[in-house]
Amino acid sequence: MLQGIVRESIGSGNAKRLKRDGYLIANIYANGLQNVFAAFKKGDFIRAARSKTTLTLPVSVDGKEYNTVIQEYQFHPVTGDIIHVDLRVALPGVVTDYLVPVKTIGTPKGLKNKGVLIQYKKRLKLRGKIEDMPANITLDVSDLDRDDSIFVRDIEAPANTRIMDKSHVVICGVIKSK
Repeated sequence: MLQGIVRESIGSGNAKRLKRDGYLIANIYANGLQNVFAAFKKGDFIRAARSKTTLTLPVSVDGKEYNTVIQEYQFHPVTGDIIHVDLRVALPGVVTDYLVPVKTIGTPKGLKNKGVLIQYKKRLKLRGKIEDMPANITLDVSDLDRDDSIFVRDIEAPANTRIMDKSHVVICGVIKSK
């Protein structure tokens, strides 16, 4: 479980000191819960986020445990370092929207025909309970030839969930390289 601290103040001076000391600024929130302004060691957070096997990320702040979902990252425009993260508490049994990562497996056959695989959507919006959410949506792209695409309408939603993105949206495809 990822351990964090509560920020004393939410001002920019406090945030700059924490960032200088190697902390990542985070907001933890949910409907009906008081917002928690927290900070995590940057390296610990990145390791925990990469090693998680489900959609949720358990965190502990000030002795309270939260089962959270990473809602949004903010990156530094020059260095590309992560500087802020929003964590939403996943309340059990509540139907809501979650952003689920999309992963591709396989090598498209269109790469041999001077094509390039482009992933347009990194995350899909699914509606359902947190218990029914998959860790990610895996797409097999090995059958894609040049100028082929996978649309939202081409994939099936996991059990007890519904895909909220429009059906005509392209998730990934192979295009002609320049």
